[in-house]
Parts: sequence; C-alpha cells; structure tokens
Amino acid sequence: MSTAHGTDSLSPYLAIERADWAELGNATQLPLTEQEVTKLRGLGDFLDMKEVTEVYLPVSHLLSLYATSTQALHRNTEGFYGARAQRTPFIIGIAGSVAVGKSTAARLLRELMTRWEGTPKVELVTTDGFLYPNAELERRGLLAKKGFPESYDRKRLLQFIADIKSGKTGVTAPVYDHLIYDIIPNEFATVNAPDVLIVEGLNVLQPPSTGQEVALSDYFDFSIYIDADPGTIKDWYLSRFDKLWETAFLNPRSYFHQLTTELTKEQAIARATGFWRDINLPNLEQNIEPTRSRATLVMQKGEGHRVQRVQVRKI
Repeated sequence: MSTAHGTDSLSPYLAIERADWAELGNATQLPLTEQEVTKLRGLGDFLDMKEVTEVYLPVSHLLSLYATSTQALHRNTEGFYGARAQRTPFIIGIAGSVAVGKSTAARLLRELMTRWEGTPKVELVTTDGFLYPNAELERRGLLAKKGFPESYDRKRLLQFIADIKSGKTGVTAPVYDHLIYDIIPNEFATVNAPDVLIVEGLNVLQPPSTGQEVALSDYFDFSIYIDADPGTIKDWYLSRFDKLWETAFLNPRSYFHQLTTELTKEQAIARATGFWRDINLPNLEQNIEPTRSRATLVMQKGEGHRVQRVQVRKI
C-alpha cells in the first residue's frame, strides 16, 4: 500500500491509493444486486458495481470491524461499570460539501452494513431535519445562509444524538422535504436503538459552538469526510441542478418551481451559479472543509464521482 512521503509523513493518516484499496474487497462477495445499487444512487451521482465493490465494500467491512470491536469492548467493560453499563449504538458521521455524494454514500453504507454479521439493524438520519424551518430562518435573517452551522437547531440535534448514545428508544427527529425545501410540520422519524446509526450532513464534524462544551462529533465512533476539488464539486452541483430543472422543479409543489415559469434554463443555471458562488462555496471553504482533518476516514473523489484515494486515520 502506498503512503505519503516527505512532510506528509507527519500526517495522522495512512493514504491508500485506489488500486491498493480495491484489493481489500477482492475476497468478499458483493451482497447487493445491480438493481439495488441503481436505486441507491442519488440524482447526478455516479455509482456502478465496480465502484461499490472496489471502494464502498471495503469501507463497510472496515466499519463493521470497528463496530463489532466496540461492542466487544463494551461487553468486556461491563464488569467494571456494573449496572451503569448499557449497550449503545455505534454512531458514524458522514460529512462533506453539497453535491459531493454524501447521501448516496450514506444510503449505500447502510445497506452494506446490514449484511455484515453483528450489525443487522442500521438506521440513517440526515441533519437536514434539524434545519430551522424557512419561516424561522427568514425571521433570523439566515435564509440566504441555509446550510451554514447557524441555520441548524444545534441544541436540538445535539440532544437527539446524546439520547441515541445513551441507549434511549423511540427518539424522534424532524423530517425535511427537499421538494418543498422545508421541514414538514408535525412529521417525525423515529430511531429505536439500532446497532449502527449513520448521521449524514454538511457540518456534522463541526467543533463545539459557542456556549457548548461538546460537539456532535464527540458522540461519533467513526467519521467519514467525502472530499473533492471545489471546482469539480461546482460542476456536479450545476449538473444536478440541470437534472432537477427537468424533473422535480416542474412539480408545482417544488420550492423552485417558480424558476421554471419565470426564467429560461440558461437564466436558471446562471442563478444556480450564483447560489454556488454566494452560499455553497463560502460554506464549504469557511465551515465544511476545515473539519476534514477531524474525520477517521477521508474519501477523495476525482472526475465522475470516482474515489481515487482513501485516507484512514492511523490507530
């Protein structure tokens, strides 16, 4: 396996090139069909059987090793802690920019991990549900900064994860609808003590906010950052917007439906370029990318959403 040289030798990560990482999945049969993989792929994301086998299958295997080892450690310390010890879910955080493929990776890893022995019950929650409703964002003057750390109800999100980690059942999370671009009133997703909980979101690796002693990531047992060049991510963002223009945005219920009635496609793409320049890129540069070094594993993508290298934190 290849590792970094020179000043990179001080890095806390072991860098593994794509070809070497792919070898880790050769001895394992892929438990998903091509049809299942197609259903998991997000709009604008590239994902084929080769990518799943060579990249995500070894990642899921590594996650299962961490999860089962953590469970074993918990069992071995029960005697020390006595009645205070409770079995708690293994929590995985997945971070990265808008349009980098977080949601697809999270859904895929959830499906793969359920196939590994020891983690049959895997649930997934996105932090979108903890965004303030649009009306509240507008009241606070934050609608144009939607997705920035301050646009989330961070106290509520932190309490949600703390409850999960403490072993509580029936913990609820608000539900976000990407079509209406807002929280669905009075609708909740319930998490019932899974073996593994995957938490996916832009800012899940943020350090503690002002006035808080702990960060969301303090509750994570493993974390993943999906990385790519900002210029490449911009291309993916605009490509996805183009596809949404021809599909979801045509729905009158869509928050962005008005764009399809008032603008030409070229004008809408220009508007989307502005969204990237004024909102998503600053959020990436100021808030998301600086948290990359907090991740346990970094997946570095190149053209076409293909992972080129994996960096794993040295144990």
